[in-house]
Formats: sequence, structure tokens, C-alpha cells
Amino acid sequence: MLGATAMLLTGATASAGERAANATRLERDVLAEINRAREHPREYAEMLREYRDFFDGRVLFLPGDDNGVITNEGIEAVDEAIDFLERQEALPPLDPAELLALAARDHADDQGITGASGHVSRDGLTPGDRVKRRGGSIYVGEGIWYGSGDAGAVVRSLIVDDGVRSRGHRALLFQPDFRFAGVGCGTHRRFGSICVVDFSGTADGSPVVPQWAKARGAQVFRMPATTKR
Repeated sequence: MLGATAMLLTGATASAGERAANATRLERDVLAEINRAREHPREYAEMLREYRDFFDGRVLFLPGDDNGVITNEGIEAVDEAIDFLERQEALPPLDPAELLALAARDHADDQGITGASGHVSRDGLTPGDRVKRRGGSIYVGEGIWYGSGDAGAVVRSLIVDDGVRSRGHRALLFQPDFRFAGVGCGTHRRFGSICVVDFSGTADGSPVVPQWAKARGAQVFRMPATTKR
């Protein structure tokens, strides 16, 4: 859980600083892990083959966890993800975008305090609204992860997408039109940790329209937001 080390500190300011440092490190590592999967999907498939060995039916027993975690689909979801990755073409890495990261952190901070989940914040703002409030535009996709663990656990969970019929989180990570991402992580009252990832084809969420599409008056569609727990 984020901030576990910080709870050993005596000063509230020091504890908050430690939590912030942990969150920043996790944000950086999550984006790096997403890019690793995008650039080397077959390598990631090999990692999932090792991961599947920790399953007993639908229960996942990671090293050091004797209690296990009950999943929705078990090995079947992992095998389906492996098959996807084996067929997935390598994609360019996502560049970090500070404006997207600010919007992602806004939502992570908001839900971390309230213990809420989902893509609509307390003030009723959607992912696009939050990016717009930061000075950008609304053409973004958003994935949210709740739980505890490192960047590998976050990205692996989004790729396997256990229990999500549409595999919407995986689709966000491997959307070829996306070129930028911003990650916001922090502590969460109910789930321990939260990571919000905002994706876009531009650094500020503005639309990307090819020249041929502009000539034909084509519309730009937003990717759906998806949540992972």
C-alpha cells in the first residue's frame, strides 16, 4: 500500500511528503510499464505466462500471499490476454503530458479522500471536463486502477482486464492513436491505492483530425472511460 513506510514517521509533514514521493515514483513507473507493454507485447506475453502459474482455479496466490485473491475469470482471462499480446503489433511509446497528469492527479486526490470510485468526480466533472479545467480539451480516454501493488501489478491488471467483458482498459493501453498519457496515483481510503491514467492523441486533449478527414468534415469521437478494481 502506498504510504506504508510513511506511517512510521512521527511528523505529519514528513508522512505526507513520503506519500507524495511514493505516488510520484509509482506514476513514473506505471507510464514506463505501459510503454514496455506497447513496445514489446510479445515480451509481456512471456511475463503473463509466468504469472499464470500462480493461479489455483480462480484464486491467485502471488508470492508471500497465503490468503490469495479470488478473481472473476481465473486463468482464462490471462490466457486470452496472452493470445492478444502475441498478435498485437508493437506501438510507439506514450510521451508524458503534464496537463494530462494534472487532471489525472486531480481525480486521484479527489477519490483518495472520499473513497469513491468511477470516472465522475464529486463536482460532477468527467475525464474530459477535468482536462478542460486544466486548460486542455475533452478528447481523452481514462483508465482507473484500484488496489495495492507496484507498477507491474497495475499494468498487468489493466491488460488482463479480469471481469471486464469489453476489455476496455486493455483497449486504452493499446490504442494506436494515443501518443500521450498522464498518470496520477495516491492513497485511497477503501482500496489502499489508486492510479488514474489519462490518454490522448495530443498533449492537451485537443482533437487529432487527419487532413483528409478535415476535408470531408469527419467528426472526432472520444474513447470511453473505463475503471478497474
